Amino acid sequence: MKKIKDYENKKVLVLGLAKSGFSAAKLLHELGALVTVNDGKPFDENPEAQDLLALGVKVITGQHPIELLDEGFSLIVKNPGIPYSQPLVQKALEKQIPIITEVELAYQIAECPIIGITGTNGKTTTTTMIERALNNGLSKGRAHLSGNIGFPASSVAETAKRDDILVMELSSFQLMGLRTFHPKIAVITNIYEAHLDYHGTRAEYVRAKWHLQENMTAEDHLVLNWDQEELRKLSAQTKATVVPFSSKEEVDGAYLAGDTLYFRGEAIMKANQLGVPGKHNIENALAAIATAKIEGIASEAIAQALAQFTGVPHRTQFVDVIQQRRFYNDSKATNILATEMALGGFDHQKLILLAGGLDRGNSFDDLIPSLKGLKAILLFGETKNKLAEAAKKAGIPEIILTENVETAVPLAYDLSAEGDTILLSPANASWDQYPNFEVRGDRFVAAVETLKIQKEMSETE
Repeated sequence: MKKIKDYENKKVLVLGLAKSGFSAAKLLHELGALVTVNDGKPFDENPEAQDLLALGVKVITGQHPIELLDEGFSLIVKNPGIPYSQPLVQKALEKQIPIITEVELAYQIAECPIIGITGTNGKTTTTTMIERALNNGLSKGRAHLSGNIGFPASSVAETAKRDDILVMELSSFQLMGLRTFHPKIAVITNIYEAHLDYHGTRAEYVRAKWHLQENMTAEDHLVLNWDQEELRKLSAQTKATVVPFSSKEEVDGAYLAGDTLYFRGEAIMKANQLGVPGKHNIENALAAIATAKIEGIASEAIAQALAQFTGVPHRTQFVDVIQQRRFYNDSKATNILATEMALGGFDHQKLILLAGGLDRGNSFDDLIPSLKGLKAILLFGETKNKLAEAAKKAGIPEIILTENVETAVPLAYDLSAEGDTILLSPANASWDQYPNFEVRGDRFVAAVETLKIQKEMSETE
């Protein structure tokens, strides 16, 4: 990493821990900063705070005292999940203390270029596709996953070499804390309405996403979803060289024509060769193809990587086949739009959907068109009755209410026939029954594994 001197003997507050805060605090301490960490979790329940204290970092836990700002901090590194409306953050803004997020630190110390990926949906899948395609074709160095995908950007940047590439997933929350961050390539998969409880308005949410390209120049490349009019209009406001991708028309970039994915007239692969199903994954693959081609990766290497990629956990992830029934885990589908996109990738006549979860007060009328034609639906969680009403309006012949994901799996199997697909795509957050969508997805995978063992044992009896 670059041995920068910017933080030597400067007072820096790291607000909020978790993975990124812990990584930022350690890095700043190594760079000679006078670090104070403030986290809401009590000290005896906070192993990260305990580890940092052992390193000599000042730690304040259990609350966020406003008077902490009287210590004269020159910078705050804020956990992305803490909103700017939080009282301590508000006071810091009043005092004009600069506030950044951990990915800004990663950029400052990184010796290698960064590819930054954001969007409302498809960020993680696109980020992983890009990493796989690059590592299948790079002649030197390697690509490293980092950022919102679960690998703190500053930790990855510390160990990455000059010939490497950081492939960094970025949330709107992280992007609000950028100042000098300058990716070599930026990708915006799409923009829909989301996180308004954090950003306040759609305009602010879009502004946060667009901030990714703020410091880019004509030598850099901005990969944009050309099927979205909003992004086409925004493209006129960037200094970067725009590379479009489209699943609807031929563009000067990556596009779908007939059954084939192209880049600037060169056929890369057939759409049905992708390792993950669905129109949304065609769009993700087009963004990955554009990025990899900008990096000079051979088309054969890209096609091979995308064909072998079967999804990331909890995002239309292929799980297993049991007696010619295929199971997919899309637990990350925590909203209606994500489930609509997943449903678009399957034959509804042979599809059984598992859905339900936290009730946020919304109806599911918008989901009805995407539910039509399904063979069956199994519903659980707080929203199961609301979803049942939508399923009735969609004309689904089999509507089953059950307790949870675990009980839904064997019931779904009993309703299925050879050649059918069973898809978990909840259209809801998980917090009514599970700590997070990952646990919900893991329980689904475990239930499928249990069912497979039971079926294999019954065959041998």
